[in-house]
Amino acid sequence: MPKPVVPEEKRRRRRPTKSGTVLSERLIVETALRMLREHGSAGLTARRLGLALDADPSTLYRYFRGMDDLTLAIGDALIGQALDGWRPTGGWRADLRSVGLRIHGVYVSHPQAAVLTTSRVTGRANELAADEAVLDILRTAGFPLPDTVRIYHAFIDQTLAFAALDAASLALPRAALRADEDMWRSTYARLPRTTHPRIAEAAPLLAARMVGSAYPTALEMLLDSAADQLRHPRP
Repeated sequence: MPKPVVPEEKRRRRRPTKSGTVLSERLIVETALRMLREHGSAGLTARRLGLALDADPSTLYRYFRGMDDLTLAIGDALIGQALDGWRPTGGWRADLRSVGLRIHGVYVSHPQAAVLTTSRVTGRANELAADEAVLDILRTAGFPLPDTVRIYHAFIDQTLAFAALDAASLALPRAALRADEDMWRSTYARLPRTTHPRIAEAAPLLAARMVGSAYPTALEMLLDSAADQLRHPRP
């Protein structure tokens, strides 16, 4: 049976670690993010995290019910980074674009953590704030509630799906990532028109575009569709 999580106010009164560090949920999450960036998900264990914090691994369970609870906190922290400093402008399309690009950008800047967390639902404060913001943007713009929920669903899933896809590529070993990118020039660009005419004619553009993220393009397509629905409501 998991140990009960100690309330935050009681954690602050606990003695510092041997190195003088006062533990907090934020410090643990930040340290976990650093370990994921340096060692990947396989390198994030309670023992290694305890060593990095100069604390007994069992101490972590005063803050989190287990490593899965820590994973949810990491995901919520990334969303918090994305929302930090964001304010709605009143233009629904610009605001939705800004939120999407911010969330996607933070995840791909932490690819190892993104691979671990994009498929999770945290139910924590930052995730709830992001959901509330997106729903409010759509409702304030005048979308009916059913369309609001439908667009919100597509927007969130699209953002997280592209974040997971792009992060998975960035999390690859450098040599593997380079080999994948070179494939567009070494193989696709050399296919003959006689056997692959469409690939051959598109090869230069494919080589330029396929090494980047398609998320901005997909996001604009979703926004175009939403704008059309707003102009021409369905019966």
